[in-house]
Amino acid sequence: MSQSGALRVSKPIQNATFGIVLAVSFCHFLNDLMQTLLSSIYPILKESYGLDYWQIGLLTMAFQVTASLLQPFIGLYTDKNPLPFSLPVAMASTMLGLFILAGAGSYSVLLVGACFIGLGSAIFHPESSRVARLASGGRFGLAQSVFQLGGNFGSAVGPLLAAFIVVPRGQGSVAWFSFVAFIGMIVLWRVSAWYAGVRRASAGKGAASLLPPFPRRRTQIALVVLALLVFTKNIYTASIASYFTFYVIERFSVSVQDAQLMLFVYLGAAAAGTIIGGPLGDRFGPKVVIWFSILGVLPFTLALPYVGFEATIILSALIGLILSSAFPAIVVFAQELVPGRVGMIAGIFFGFAFGMGGIAAAALGTIADAKGIVYVYQLCSYLPLLGLLTVFLPNMRDAGQSD
Repeated sequence: MSQSGALRVSKPIQNATFGIVLAVSFCHFLNDLMQTLLSSIYPILKESYGLDYWQIGLLTMAFQVTASLLQPFIGLYTDKNPLPFSLPVAMASTMLGLFILAGAGSYSVLLVGACFIGLGSAIFHPESSRVARLASGGRFGLAQSVFQLGGNFGSAVGPLLAAFIVVPRGQGSVAWFSFVAFIGMIVLWRVSAWYAGVRRASAGKGAASLLPPFPRRRTQIALVVLALLVFTKNIYTASIASYFTFYVIERFSVSVQDAQLMLFVYLGAAAAGTIIGGPLGDRFGPKVVIWFSILGVLPFTLALPYVGFEATIILSALIGLILSSAFPAIVVFAQELVPGRVGMIAGIFFGFAFGMGGIAAAALGTIADAKGIVYVYQLCSYLPLLGLLTVFLPNMRDAGQSD
């Protein structure tokens, strides 16, 4: 594999630069907060534009597929040709998407705004994930958890801000959040300068070993399994992000603001699960965390469609907490399987699998129109059964052994 232009370091930076990790986590918070505004205003858009559920799903797909189609390619390119200053450009794309959403007068313009937000995600995630790993001091799981915590917390706060700012003031108030994007651009410019400095300082040093820990076939099987597990997680997450507010409104006759608060409970618990999962993966190994997270959430997803109001709040929090704990471990596991491809792996797992969840969201919208929103959650409750695929993942302690 050619290493021209790639960042060459003899070993991970041993003195963790956690100020940088916190900075990219903060920008991940801002990025995902702005992105979550899209799904948070779905009830407003549905009423204002007379949308069907399948059209809501198509909005989610426009955002997620834009990100998913581009992220792996951007990550693969930046593995060979890192672009530190692409990070503020990503935030600028998201800001433009917000302006378009705020001023949209038709459904087609909403789709364009969603695509620009997706483009921002496609550019942001591969390079910011690389920066978090570079600044981790070898504590990859912890750094990935801190990085992901920012994104999940942003996703949790988005519906809360939508409930108290966008819902009372209308679609145009989405533009107010462009100031958030401007702050992110300033912080990311400083992060990019640090990243570029590290690259200059590392120029000419010996390249790290890029030998994969397992034979090619075993690595390919493991990557497919990990992608399927993330796909499973993202389908369920897409069902919550796109339709949970409609579900609780229909089942329990709550207001739009109360529905947003219930969504916040789920997303807040997911943020907590993310910060727990990475350190546990560092301590016990990622495979243990994946077993617990994907398969362990099954009893709660199976029960959710059949319980009352209070139990729905409790179960949604447990589902968010447990299901999200696997993602940092999955990303670190995949990056260890394919050394030197941090950007590509980040692009695949933040992008492609995420986008497949977007396609699933559109399909779930069609099912909701035909069968009802409650049926969607009855159907999705079985998804964690795919956690059984974890049995096909290798143990990292067996690295270097032949098939």
